[in-house]
Amino acid sequence: MTSDSRRSFETGRFNFASFFFTGVTGLATALILAILAVILLNVFINGWSGLSWRFVTAGTEKDMFDVDKAGVFPMIFGTTARVILMTIFVIPVGVITAIYLTEYAHASSLFTRAIRSAVNNLAGVPSIVFGLFGLGFFINFLGHSVLDPALHPGHPEIIAWGKPAIIWASLTLAVMTLPVVIVTTEEALKAIAPGLREASLALGASKLETIVRIVLPQALPGIMTGGILAVSRAAGEVAPILFTGAAYYMASLPHSLTDQFMDLGYHVFVLSTQSPNVDKTKPILYGTVAVLLLLTFSLNLVAIFVRANMRKKLRAMN
Repeated sequence: MTSDSRRSFETGRFNFASFFFTGVTGLATALILAILAVILLNVFINGWSGLSWRFVTAGTEKDMFDVDKAGVFPMIFGTTARVILMTIFVIPVGVITAIYLTEYAHASSLFTRAIRSAVNNLAGVPSIVFGLFGLGFFINFLGHSVLDPALHPGHPEIIAWGKPAIIWASLTLAVMTLPVVIVTTEEALKAIAPGLREASLALGASKLETIVRIVLPQALPGIMTGGILAVSRAAGEVAPILFTGAAYYMASLPHSLTDQFMDLGYHVFVLSTQSPNVDKTKPILYGTVAVLLLLTFSLNLVAIFVRANMRKKLRAMN
């Protein structure tokens, strides 16, 4: 048998190992999609009867446990507001940290290793710990011990910042999602071809100008991916906001950063544990979960749309 025919015979043989692992990975993917489909179907089938325009746009002025009167607009407003505030806080800090680690820091230095270790450890901290951190640092220390005495000297009875508020809940969520933004931004920066940096520096641009005008625009889609992941994680979190800003009941919407807010995730917890008749309020419970899922998907879709437009513009420029 010639070498060409032997090679053809070996290529044409059935590769059982490849077929087996392809089947296993395909089965795992199908299983995940099936579980997701079951969860979504269960939520929307049970919550469809509770979904209505009145339910989405009404408030909680009367009775949040009454199927015919309850609404979730204050929860939608509070959830959206805290996610947007969190994004405003976390994206700049995460991007600046990733730029330092990628473009300026020496990989072998003790300081850089300490930062990376802190980021990795931060990613593994349970969310309830972030809630206690937000209560201790943002509310008790920064708000009650620093801001209130500084902004209201001589009036110790005024407590404006030293209490749960939407700004403290957003900052707590920003700290929690910071590792996600840092890691994804780092990967996006590392994916930029070194030749672009070298060409910019060779033409006389400074390192800062190269980062701002060349590297960051190319990495924007990856940075947006980090923002999407941060939004996805933070939108449904309840534990970090329990002590830092979420309210059991509010008759009006928050008007300032120091106000508390109602939240969809926390409202689901309230409906499932504090309702006088859980069976009667099931339509509200499932309807609230459905609204939370739709809101999370909508926020992600907006971010994905912005990222797609950025990629389109970058391709047009190249």
